[in-house]
This record gives sequence, C-alpha cells and structure tokens, in this order.
Amino acid sequence: MKIDLGPSIPIQQLSKAIHKTPEEIENSLRGRGKVLRAGDGLKVDQAIWIAEQEGFRVRILSRGKEEALSIEPEKKSLIQPRPPVVTVMGHVDHGKTVLLDAIRHTNLASQEPGAITQHIGAYKIHLPGGDIVFLDTPGHEAFAAMRARGAQLTDIVVLVVAADEGVKPQTIEAVQHAQAARVPIIVAVNKIDKPQANPARVREELAQYGLIPEEWQGETIYVDISAKYHQNLDKLLEMILLLSEMMELKADQSRAARGTVLESRIDPQLGPTATVLVQDGTLRIRDFFVCGQTFGRVRLMMNEWGKRMETAPPSTPVQISSFSQVPRAGDPFLVISGEKEARKLADLIGRQEQGAKRLRPRPTTLEEVQREIRKEAIPELPIVLKVDVYGSLQPIVQSLQSLAIPGARITIIHSGVGAISESDVLLASATSERGIIIGFNVKPDSKAELLARQERVDIRLYSVIYDLINEVSRLAQGLVIPRYREEIIGRGEVIRVFHIPKVGVVAGCLVQEGKFVKGRQGRVIRRGIIIHTGEIVSLKHYDQFVDEIGQGKTCGLMLSRGFTRYQVKDQVEVFIREELPKGGEE
Repeated sequence: MKIDLGPSIPIQQLSKAIHKTPEEIENSLRGRGKVLRAGDGLKVDQAIWIAEQEGFRVRILSRGKEEALSIEPEKKSLIQPRPPVVTVMGHVDHGKTVLLDAIRHTNLASQEPGAITQHIGAYKIHLPGGDIVFLDTPGHEAFAAMRARGAQLTDIVVLVVAADEGVKPQTIEAVQHAQAARVPIIVAVNKIDKPQANPARVREELAQYGLIPEEWQGETIYVDISAKYHQNLDKLLEMILLLSEMMELKADQSRAARGTVLESRIDPQLGPTATVLVQDGTLRIRDFFVCGQTFGRVRLMMNEWGKRMETAPPSTPVQISSFSQVPRAGDPFLVISGEKEARKLADLIGRQEQGAKRLRPRPTTLEEVQREIRKEAIPELPIVLKVDVYGSLQPIVQSLQSLAIPGARITIIHSGVGAISESDVLLASATSERGIIIGFNVKPDSKAELLARQERVDIRLYSVIYDLINEVSRLAQGLVIPRYREEIIGRGEVIRVFHIPKVGVVAGCLVQEGKFVKGRQGRVIRRGIIIHTGEIVSLKHYDQFVDEIGQGKTCGLMLSRGFTRYQVKDQVEVFIREELPKGGEE
C-alpha cells in the first residue's frame, strides 16, 4: 500500500496499511510517550517506526515532486527478550550516582562537580541473571524533556530515597513524572547505615502518593539499601530483573536498528556526536541512518567506556559520530537502506515539522482549550499545580479533586510548592496537548516563561482560591468565560530598603521595564513566590512625589496594607486588572 506524503500522515491511513485499528496505533504512540488521537497526523519517522515495529517494510517512493511511503509485509521477525532500561531518579544528594557507582564498581561520583550528576549517562551492567541498562539522569527535567519529544525510553524507574531524610520535594516530583509516564517504580531506600535512618517512615510518606509496599498488600517493590557499603544491592538488582521478566520485554535483533538520542554535542575531533539507545534491531558499522532532521552513516561506534563496537543489539547505549548536524535529545534514530534515502527522509521530516506547526498549532490559552473541549468533548483536563506554601497546597488539591463534573475529569498530574519551573512546563507539554499550569501566589521563573512560550503551554496565575477553583470548574465543563484581564505595565527590582521615622519602610526600586503608576496594583515577588499584592500608595523620585516613573529610573515605593518586609533583589510588578463585561470575550 502507498501513502502520499503531505504535512502529516493520517493515523487512519497508516492503520489500513498495517492492518491495525487507530486505537492500537494510538496505544503504540502512547507507549513512546506521545499522546495523539485518531484525527491527528503523524510525522514520517513516527509512521515508519510503527509500521516496522509491526513487521512491515517501508520505502520512500518519488515521482517528480510527488512522494509516498510504500508499506509492504516483511518476513516474520525473530522476537527475543531484551534487557530492561532503568532510570534512576530522586532528590538531590540522596545517593543516585553513588548507587550507580556501587553497581558499576567505579567512582564516577567523585568526578562530578559537587558530586551531583550534570549529564545523561547510559551504562549496561552484565549480571549472571541478565543485563540491565541504567540511565543516570540529572533529574526529572530530562525525563520530561524526552517525553515531550515523544520518546519513552524507560522500562522501570528506581526511585532513590534517603532513609534519614525521607521524602523531599524532588522525590515527589520524580514520583509524579514516573506515574504520568505510566512507568513502574521500584523504591530504593538508601542510607540505611545512618543512625537516623527510618525506612518505615519513607514507606508511610510514599504510600500517600500511591506507592503502597508489597508487605502492606500493595504493588510497589521496596528495597532497603546502603549504596555506600554495598548493602542489599544484589537484592535490588534481583528485583529489577524479576520485574523486567514479568513485563516480558522483547525486541527483534534481526531487523534494521531503531533507537532514540539520549544526548548530543559537538566533539572537537569527531564533530556532531550523539549517545543513542538502540531499542530494536541491531546497529552495525557502515549503516546509513536518519535522526530527526539530520542523517549520516555509522563510521565510529563506542560503548560508554570508549571501546569501539562493530554491532549494538537492542537495549544498548552507544556513542555515534558522523551526523550531518547535531540531533536533538529525544529524536528517533532509524537505520535506512542508503544515503540518498536517508537524506530525502531527513528533508521530509524537516518539512513536515514546519508544516505541522503552521497547520495545527497547540492551544495557547485556556479559552482555546475550552473551545476544543466543547468541540471534541475531551474527558480529561490535566493540570500542573504550583503554590506558594504547603498550607495552601492540600486545600486546593482537595477542592479540585472533589469537583464533580459530569462527562469530564480533572487530573492533577503534578502539584508542588515553589516557583513555576522549566520542569513544570515540560511535564504539562509532555502529558497532553491541553496540559495547563495553575499557579497560586507564584510566578514562573524567566526560563520557564520562555519555554512556555516556545512549547505553547498556558500558565494561569491566581491569588484567590475561590477564583482558581471556580474557573477550573467552569473550564472542565466547557463553560469558562474569563472575568478579568490582567496587563503588566511595569517591572522592577528592589535595590535598597529604607526605614524612615514616622513614615515606615520604603522600597528603593529600579524600574527595569515599562512604568510604575501611583494608584495601580503592585506585587512583590521573591524567588518566584508572590509575597504581597497591594495598591501603590506612594511613589517618590528623589525629593518629589510623582504619579508615575518610567524605565531606567529609580524611585521610592510604598504599597497598601502596611507591607514592610521588602528585601533587596525582590521583584516588583505593576499591573492593571480589569473586570470583563458579563458574557464577553477577551
């Protein structure tokens, strides 16, 4: 069967070509971390990946300017068990890299700056019971970034939690990222050698997040370990192999290789280089390949220790050079029959990505999401929730979870305390095209704000719990109508704090953008947390009281409600908030 190539390949056409239902294709995509529906289109590399996975041979046909995919049945492949791919996650300094060091009998932790992992490493461990591939990530940000590009690499997550410190904010975020990816979790309770170690408390705390221990009639495997003294590591490895055997992980070594880029860089001697995890088939020296919008031929292939390799079977991490340009982390890696076809396919992928951006932009606001919900009756609204303090978190979570919306469901895919980060944006983007971020008395940091614009993720900020609950409820019902419009007219920074007798505390500010206007609302932000909002009651430039002050100038500022807790480097935003006419649109 032939499929004409356009800006995208309809799932329905591919389903007919490979004799699968659209739902089965969607499930296959979901297994790679990409959520699509039957009406959506596929990129050409996604279509090839799925077709070849189902035992079909795919070629690109060209007749003048017309191009098509030829999909034909291939001889039955030989499916064999493959090693599990394991990602180690957890809170900083809870012993993730030390654990891998102990398993590999190396000392990589001492080579890392501050003993904290700064890059993605991939390592294959050979054991009597089988091989295991470990991915050592710098945090859940990398985990979410891979999923945002449609790459589901991990079979199992090992969550490392220090027995003497218990569950920390990054622990919770790692759990929620793994659960959003539907990846099974094994909990490694580390540092049981410490006098303050309390493994039972770790179990109690994690049980609140759905990780019920097997000994409590749950399904989560817990192993108490000491990575420092190599205690119970054999049991942890045994549990990983046992779980992978139950998952029946398999791949076909006889076919052309397919994989995913873990990391990439420019090597001074080798040029564009990438670490690729081979997930299916066998990669060989001199194979032609396409990887996103880049292509090349395998001329040098090395394992994690720098040893040259001739072949790489499934679940093998390898370093490859000779890319035409640097690929992106998360790009699919496909072996192609020849250089001409690889070049053509890379060009097609580039054109399809540009065409897809023009034809089907991601919803950018809650209003656009609401309109799609009305049109398509989508049953789920995924939310990333960030708040200023723990005291606010539980009431908001409980209020949202208690909302009863007929025909719709609100899902909190992550909740936490602190400023909105890049990780939050990536999680919202990776989970669903309609994932949104709700902030209560917090702001996104500059990097998160930039990434949200790039990924077209909507961020909504609230300072009144009632407004937050009410508008999310209306959105889920497809009835949301924004009641307010907010426009930021000025931004600045506190550069000095003055204590003036009989007057009070005055913030000396530098206006960095726009202008400060007396009588307008202002908010004080510290490390992404909104600590006060009030009206500007006094604005002074040197010795003169003024009604407004512009960019690049300094001023003395006082806000209403007697706020006095200014600190140097606090951010100040001045804004206008207008109520919209009833039934109106922005």
